[in-house]
Amino acid sequence: MIILASKSPRRREILEMFFKDFRIVSSGAEERSDFKDPVKYAVDVAKRKAWEVYEREEGTIIGADTIVVLNGKILGKPRDEEEAILMLKALSGKVHDVITGYCIIHEGREISNAVTTKVKFRDLNEEEIKAYVKTGEPLDKAGAYAIQGKGALLVERIEGDYYNVMGFPIRIIVELGKLGFSPW
Repeated sequence: MIILASKSPRRREILEMFFKDFRIVSSGAEERSDFKDPVKYAVDVAKRKAWEVYEREEGTIIGADTIVVLNGKILGKPRDEEEAILMLKALSGKVHDVITGYCIIHEGREISNAVTTKVKFRDLNEEEIKAYVKTGEPLDKAGAYAIQGKGALLVERIEGDYYNVMGFPIRIIVELGKLGFSPW
């Protein structure tokens, strides 16, 4: 049995595209890390999420953590509208990285890694940014945007896995396939 250690509706939605038989068990692990390196940071949080659920549940556990990185600085979820506006202004016209660290625990064995996708924002004006923030969409998203929603209007292009920007890279599905969980 696959167990997704996340309450993210986007992760659930992507996993449902490939598997119908899985459970969701939220992790109580803290979503912070002492690592300064963004890749290590995301993988560390994903591992802690997965192992916390593994200690309570039987099955193949998937933990994931998605961060947005601009010029080496991790942009988490904004605390409020003001911080969302500041994040979106900083991202305007620039390329940033979306990194999802993941950890799969299968039969006590850990498979962990990270996927990075480059995203370039259009040049945004203040009116667009404020209107987007008023939708409420960016308030619970790393980097203050959701590419699968109205946030798509902010994006000029991406290089890499679109699903990674949503928070659940396809590489996880491939890894599950190698473990015997056929997505077909």
